[in-house]
Amino acid sequence: MNAMVLISFAFFLVFFLGIGIAAASRSRKTTRDYYIASQSVAPWVVGLSAVATNNSGYMFIGVIGYTYTTGLPAIWLMLGWIAGDFIASLFIHPAISRVTAEKGHCNYGALLSQWLGEPYKKLSIIISIVSIVFLLSYASAQLVAGSKAMHTIIGWPTSAGAVVSALIIAMYCFFGGIRASLWTDVAQSTVMICAMAMLFFAAVENQGGFNEVVSKLSLVEGYLDWFPPASQLVMPGVTGIILFVLGWAVAGASVIGQPHIMVRFMTMAPDRKLWVARLWYYVWFTLFYLLATAVGLLSKLYFVGGGQFDAELALPLMANQLLPPFFVGLIIAGILSATMSTADSLILSCSSALTQSLFPRIFNSITMVKAGTLIMIGVALLIALVNSASVFNLVILSWSGLASAFAPLLIVLVFGKRPSEYVSCVMLFSGLAMAIVWRILGLHTKIYEGMPGIAMALTVYLIWHFMNKQKLKTVKTSSDG
Repeated sequence: MNAMVLISFAFFLVFFLGIGIAAASRSRKTTRDYYIASQSVAPWVVGLSAVATNNSGYMFIGVIGYTYTTGLPAIWLMLGWIAGDFIASLFIHPAISRVTAEKGHCNYGALLSQWLGEPYKKLSIIISIVSIVFLLSYASAQLVAGSKAMHTIIGWPTSAGAVVSALIIAMYCFFGGIRASLWTDVAQSTVMICAMAMLFFAAVENQGGFNEVVSKLSLVEGYLDWFPPASQLVMPGVTGIILFVLGWAVAGASVIGQPHIMVRFMTMAPDRKLWVARLWYYVWFTLFYLLATAVGLLSKLYFVGGGQFDAELALPLMANQLLPPFFVGLIIAGILSATMSTADSLILSCSSALTQSLFPRIFNSITMVKAGTLIMIGVALLIALVNSASVFNLVILSWSGLASAFAPLLIVLVFGKRPSEYVSCVMLFSGLAMAIVWRILGLHTKIYEGMPGIAMALTVYLIWHFMNKQKLKTVKTSSDG
């Protein structure tokens, strides 16, 4: 291994760690400040932090591997995802910021379970348990993504990346909480997009320019087709294509069910300029997703594939092949920073669920709250060390599970409806169960499993609403008679 690669890589890691620890100087040493930074964060910081958290190792490792395998039709994943994300944000983000300020919540579970004022204690416990299970799985996937990259380029054991990431996250989350996560996200998002852009331009130049790239990729049968093949559709033709894109749009809208991303918008006061946060978020998101998809397509020109080739390693392998050692270190730092920017957010959301919702009497001081964070990091690391699943599949499963459980309830609450605690719990379980069954049946390869999951939960609410309405009519008729 080239020493310059390690020096460059170490420089960026120390840089991120320094920013995170520096955030501790702004800490107010309260639980509310630790988890939502006292709602004092600038909109542009919220936007960049949210995009770094969303565009994780899933983008560097998972999306590039998916695009390598799928070809140009992978662009529909990007278009659907960003469109769904944007549409959902128009309704949800302002309401989340407003209710957080009004009710004084400092975690996503409390936001849902106490939205109507009175606490739904059983719902709060269920939300916390589901959050911890899926968020820890999600966090482990980020640590796995980092370990894959470090093993490929630096040659360390596959566990090294996970351990290094976990230690760095532990240090700055312990000292600075969500503020440290937000500050480092800003630096990490910049490194992420620079790394991806650098690799894209190097890969195109190495192949002789853009026209030459298109010419070579067109020789791969079906690779530059605009629409996915029939094998990826639930039914052939235009209807199948629409359902395919709609499924990924629902995946994008599922961001509202992700505690670790939504908490970013809880850190901003409701009177701040939300449109500024949204502008930074979507411009950065679109540019980064385009670059990731383009690099995924280009990777087809560098690796033939075959049974022994792991498509999720395409980016680090390309970097090692095309870039000078210093910039290879930047690429590894970009990958690891992407995984850490999401993992730290996931860990803090798990910590919040553990300390504020499940065991508030035990974790009753800021010191104990930080201890809860360290416990969650340790569990996520253990899962990562024994995990061998695809980063793409593990992230999508976690994402869809959280979305199916939480997004329908949040939608109903934002639109002013008042489901009972029992109905809220049934919505949560039915949506989650549908998503899991959909994946077990293998239908997730045709339509994103969060789509039927969310639809099932909303159907449960509509049935309850209709029955309740009919019951009230019957009572009114009886009283009038």
